[in-house]
Amino acid sequence: MAQKIRHLLGLSGGKDSSALAVYMRDRVPEMEYFFTDTGKELPETYEFLDRLEAFLGKPIARLNMDPDPHSNRDFDHWLTLYGGLLPSSQVRWCTVNLKIRPFEEYVGEDKAYNYIAIRADEDRDGYKPLKTPSLRNIEPKYPFKEDGITKEDVFRILEESGVGLPDYYKWRTRSGCYFCFFQRKSEWVGLLEQHPDLFELAKEYEKFDPETGERFTWCQGESLEELSQPARIAQIKANTEKAMASKKTAKPNRRLIEILTDVHEDEDDEEPCLICHK
Repeated sequence: MAQKIRHLLGLSGGKDSSALAVYMRDRVPEMEYFFTDTGKELPETYEFLDRLEAFLGKPIARLNMDPDPHSNRDFDHWLTLYGGLLPSSQVRWCTVNLKIRPFEEYVGEDKAYNYIAIRADEDRDGYKPLKTPSLRNIEPKYPFKEDGITKEDVFRILEESGVGLPDYYKWRTRSGCYFCFFQRKSEWVGLLEQHPDLFELAKEYEKFDPETGERFTWCQGESLEELSQPARIAQIKANTEKAMASKKTAKPNRRLIEILTDVHEDEDDEEPCLICHK
């Protein structure tokens, strides 16, 4: 008897993976949806997942979160194991331990198709297994690439479905932990203004060694204390507004969220983790 193939679609809480879930709902009725919870998500992310779950008509499996809080393998659990070392673009232990490993454990040895929300207008790679090649049992699928779905189509899919965008898109254009080190400076300002309590919690993770002068901060070269100074906030906002005005002039008939997304993408020096931000 042939082994049953599972169909899996991971949700990050972002626009692309959510649009893919909407797009695939009636195309693959047996699809399993999952979300790997870091324990440090924005409240808007959880609210959006509940809305998406209602549209899909089936549960979204929440990985990492055990009913017993002492058994949770969330961000703080792994931070302790790494001796307080904050993740960074050079040391992305959070992606490996909070996203990829839980996913592979969820699949086990089953044969599975993993549906990934890379669009037709993107040039990037998908999920890279941690397992050795001989044990790989997860095959990636790229429906958006195959069907020519672009960023503009993603916004349209979410709007027409009635699911819409997460509320955090008013000030942040990526999903992920509220203190993700890939956040742009304007998004940190947004966190400060929208969730000052979470901003303060993020600050508590930063460390300074008075003996060596070494600093462990979320933003390279700048602490959250420095970033939160009124003059610095005004400078960041002015830069963002100027960039948005330029983008709007170049292409005037676009949604504000599309303009903000383009501005943020122009700020990126490094490619973020696909599994966290799609």
